[in-house]
Amino acid sequence: MIVLGIETSCDETAAAVVVDGTEALSNVVVSQIEVHREFGGVVPELASRKHVEAISMVISKSLKDAGVDFGDIDAIAVTRGPGLIGALLVGIGVAKGLSLALNKPICGVNHLHGHLFAVWLDNDQMEFPFVGMVVSGGHTTLFEVRSPLDIDVIGKTRDDAAGEAYDKVAKLLGLGYPGGAIIEKLSEGVSPDGLRFPRALIEQGNLDFSFSGLKTAVLRQAEKVFGIHYDRSRPGSFHQITPEDPSAEDQRTIRKIAAAFQDAVIDTLVSKLFMAVEIRKVSRLVVCGGVAANQALRNRIISEGHKREIKVILPSMSLCADNAAMIGARGNFLLQEGIVDSLGFGAKSRW
Repeated sequence: MIVLGIETSCDETAAAVVVDGTEALSNVVVSQIEVHREFGGVVPELASRKHVEAISMVISKSLKDAGVDFGDIDAIAVTRGPGLIGALLVGIGVAKGLSLALNKPICGVNHLHGHLFAVWLDNDQMEFPFVGMVVSGGHTTLFEVRSPLDIDVIGKTRDDAAGEAYDKVAKLLGLGYPGGAIIEKLSEGVSPDGLRFPRALIEQGNLDFSFSGLKTAVLRQAEKVFGIHYDRSRPGSFHQITPEDPSAEDQRTIRKIAAAFQDAVIDTLVSKLFMAVEIRKVSRLVVCGGVAANQALRNRIISEGHKREIKVILPSMSLCADNAAMIGARGNFLLQEGIVDSLGFGAKSRW
């Protein structure tokens, strides 16, 4: 089965052609990072407009790269949610138009399930059951995946997602956007020198996450060492509280704070992940989403998996970030199970 996948949940406009859920003939992604950089985060209205500008081009390029045309497509899969409503509606509207014009079946895909099923594009021998963790800018969620249609949420963040915390801490430290990649790079080879931030909700049996307190702890530490107090009257959720022109010593301090923050995030993610594996008594795990591209996190998970004799499956770097190949892969599984949507379905900001 040849599926055209379309993804517009946030700030990547993407289209891909996927065969049998395991082979991506193309995977075209147009990023909006530069558009949103000056704002330190995604602006929903801008994201929607950029999707409108890019969607036709990415679909055309995905078909060209795959060496197919519309007549070769058997079905269409499109992200239905969760995500930004305006952004989702762009992809859904185009997908519905194609479905109607081509007389092809369509299915709306859960974006988080798409991330989980991206691993089939790297490993067509992937098996059930497994524990999956989707960790990104908008989500930090644990799943037990027993079959294509038997997927349960077993833990999730109660406040900020891990990637969101990275972005907000990066803004506090004056590091720029996107925060994840910047903090990862700054933390390489850096010792926090005894600085330790809290790990929330780490008690045995609790599979939920919380990163809001960690973010506040970083704020208080920065206020303490730099003497610049956070101004709650300023617009926006966060602002820089480090010197505008940091000295060499200031830069070293910023790197230590960044490293201590990343240590706390990774410790929390890894402890919850393997706690879930133990509780659910499975022998394999999947970690996916944008934060799963963090090499320090990947190394810790692989090392811990080796110690515990748990099989660790990580998607390739290109499949960690939002993309349409994962939507095509997930769509293929749904279509094989007879899941087809009518043209009346809508977008879901939460799912």
